Amino acid sequence: MATHQAAAAPPRQVGTGALARLDRLGLLLVALAAGGLASLPFLTFKANRIAAGAGKTLADTLGTAVAAAFLAVLALVAAVALLDRRPRVRLAAALLGVGAMALAVGFGAGWLTPPGDRFARVAPGGGAWLLLLALALLATDALARLGLSPLLRMAALAGAAAVTVLAFRSGLFDQLSVMREYASRADVFGREARQHLLLAGGSVAAAILIGAPLGALCALSPRIRGAVLPVLNVVQTIPSIALFGLLMGPLAWLGRTQPWAAELGIRGIGAAPALLALTLYALLPVAANTALGLGRVPATAVDAAAGMGMTRRQILARIEIPLALPVILAGVRVVLVQNIGLATIAALIGGGGLGTFVFQGVGQTAIDLVLLGAAPTVAMAFVAAVLLDAVVDALGRRPA
Repeated sequence: MATHQAAAAPPRQVGTGALARLDRLGLLLVALAAGGLASLPFLTFKANRIAAGAGKTLADTLGTAVAAAFLAVLALVAAVALLDRRPRVRLAAALLGVGAMALAVGFGAGWLTPPGDRFARVAPGGGAWLLLLALALLATDALARLGLSPLLRMAALAGAAAVTVLAFRSGLFDQLSVMREYASRADVFGREARQHLLLAGGSVAAAILIGAPLGALCALSPRIRGAVLPVLNVVQTIPSIALFGLLMGPLAWLGRTQPWAAELGIRGIGAAPALLALTLYALLPVAANTALGLGRVPATAVDAAAGMGMTRRQILARIEIPLALPVILAGVRVVLVQNIGLATIAALIGGGGLGTFVFQGVGQTAIDLVLLGAAPTVAMAFVAAVLLDAVVDALGRRPA
């Protein structure tokens, strides 16, 4: 009896080949950006800072010809995101899209603002924010695929910062509502930004001075570790507003009863309780990562150093701490980014910082004033994360 020699061919799937060639992340980002531009306004226009905004499409914002040119650039960026997997090309396309969007937003704000009108407010709409998110994710993906060295990452960050500063100083964004809010508060913005950095940086520095020795003790003694880390963990569970409130009473009493404390500015409200609370929040990651890093130092390295005649202090300073430094700095990175965000809440108890603008904007129902405080805070946290990531990576690449 005859038998079949050939197996039945699988059913042919029509059209799947072209779809399979598309970059999946690119497909998601293009859909996100296209959906945002199609369904949400590109810019919003308000007659004044608290009036209801009116959404404006790309054509309303830029005019038909300029809008068409902008969409052509975006189409080119979309084609690269979908079809080209080379990281350098994807990064160049993302930067091209960001530059085109910056020009479109700046030009559109000037187009929509009546000449001489000091009260009108123009802000990016939902479509612009989604487009920016998609372009930022495309650039981040390209940078991750490139695997830049720590030095190149820091150079790229410095270049991006320089271009951003030049763009704002050029006057391109002067008609945007957030820049109008800044113009009316330029005299205090720098002071509050410095106060924000002082609160975040000062609390992290204090946490390192206290937490690193505590972590070293925890690494040496399991009994100390069992007593210290659970207490610091409890502090982490207290909500920030509650911790600020709990510290106000004791510090107010200290300022009233101790002249030296009053001379230092310690009182129930202000920067003192905020700085103390932020320091307490930062202690656990610093102490825990110090203990973890020292605990991971190979025993053979310590034994070899002892065999060479090094004292215990020399072993700690020359062997253990350098080997544990990447892990310790990873904890510092966590607390610095965390405290840059938490320092915003200090404004609620008179501590100052960029949170001043955030809570003023909330009270006045002025979202652009909220953005004036929130956007620099996010930028500070991002810069701190990139810099410390690069430092940790550089230390990890050192030859043994």
